[in-house]
Amino acid sequence: MNAPVRFFRERFGIDDTGLSRTLDVALEGAVDAADLFFEYATRDAVALEEGLVKSGDRHVTQGVGVRVQAGERQGYAHSDEISTESLRVAATTARAISAGSGPAAGVAVRGSGAPSRDLYPVGAAPTDVPIADKVALLSRIDARARALDPRVREVIASLVCQHRHVLIAASDGTFVADVQPLVRLSIQVIAEGPGGRREVARQGGGGRSEVARVLAQSFWETIVDEAVRLALLNLEAVPCPAGPMDVVLGPGWPGVLLHEAVGHGLEGDFVRKGTSAFAGRLGQRVAAPGVSVVDDGTLPGRRGSLNVDDEGTPTQRTSLIEDGILTGYLQDRLNARLLGVPPTGNGRRESYAHLPMPRMTNTFMLAGPDDPAEIVRGVARGLFAVNFSGGQVDITNGKFVFSASEAYRIENGRITAPVKGATLIGNGPDVLTRVSRIGFDLALDRGEGTCGKDGQAVPVGVGLPTVRLDGVTVGGTER
Repeated sequence: MNAPVRFFRERFGIDDTGLSRTLDVALEGAVDAADLFFEYATRDAVALEEGLVKSGDRHVTQGVGVRVQAGERQGYAHSDEISTESLRVAATTARAISAGSGPAAGVAVRGSGAPSRDLYPVGAAPTDVPIADKVALLSRIDARARALDPRVREVIASLVCQHRHVLIAASDGTFVADVQPLVRLSIQVIAEGPGGRREVARQGGGGRSEVARVLAQSFWETIVDEAVRLALLNLEAVPCPAGPMDVVLGPGWPGVLLHEAVGHGLEGDFVRKGTSAFAGRLGQRVAAPGVSVVDDGTLPGRRGSLNVDDEGTPTQRTSLIEDGILTGYLQDRLNARLLGVPPTGNGRRESYAHLPMPRMTNTFMLAGPDDPAEIVRGVARGLFAVNFSGGQVDITNGKFVFSASEAYRIENGRITAPVKGATLIGNGPDVLTRVSRIGFDLALDRGEGTCGKDGQAVPVGVGLPTVRLDGVTVGGTER
């Protein structure tokens, strides 16, 4: 018996017989599938502001969710009590919601419950590291940021650690458990310049690793230095010009534009319902030649990676766009079954209290052949966007608006003044057709992404090489 399964059996008395009986109750009707999702997670967080650690919390989340599927209908019930009776009640309720009727089939739980790999082996759980060590880290961050430049007026920092145990049992014989660590460091710096002008910069990082990685000076110093640099840079920024122009996206975090503008439209629920701009376009050209996009949940230690998704399906590397041609979608089990395709390991949920749905893991564009410096030199007038702070997307047509938190003018092939107020305006299906150059410098983000969908938040990763987009509409503040 592997350790994650043993954890649930020893803490809650869960055994194969009890799991099978619960699934049998859920299957008392003309249903297509049923599954159980158990969760036990510890989480702690500390936050610093005005030179003091002003808040800290630690809490435990535990519970079980029972899902029953009948056609497109899903019945779901959950409880924060894990017991024989709560499982029976949840299974009965979920079955009633799904409104299936007909003969039932018996279920047997088999296997060791061990994932076929371990993408995030850790010794000590992130939440087992003494809070004093985490408080000391935030104090060092505050001291370094203020020492770098007297214009730094405020430092806000937080460290959030989570250790999550999950166990999934399903009517198709799935039986697997996993232990998922997660660490995230966030830093915000406020700098003040002449005339009282203030600018803010945010940076962060983390992943599925031990806290020791974040506590290492080489890790957090880089993030602090970058946050201070950006805050000071924005004090010098000039208004951004507006209008159509060529845009060069920097490597790494700008992949969030790809995630939002394109990735959500490739999720199986939007595709099945026909609400995605990419629905029904498999095999068609949706991007310029050379553009290849993948979603990969198998990258060791990455924030968006998982040994198995929240339905027990092993994650994988899924090709979404290959050389400009749409090749795949992201599927959970429900939408895969209804579409008659295999699941891709993208069924994800925020917690036991939520239904799973198709979600991204780590989504990025593959590297191309071009020298990033040459890409910039080829632009006569344009914008170099290095970081984004947020954006909005309409899934039905792919229209988006993204705000750049770090951007520069490009004039005659040279990066010149930093600009404020730059926004990129366009739509996902169109923007990928405007890619004319792709750099060889693919980079992933530092491990700070969180994706929201239907009120649920899950950790994700993004990535991009340097990319040139031709004739993109830029919204600015220069008149």
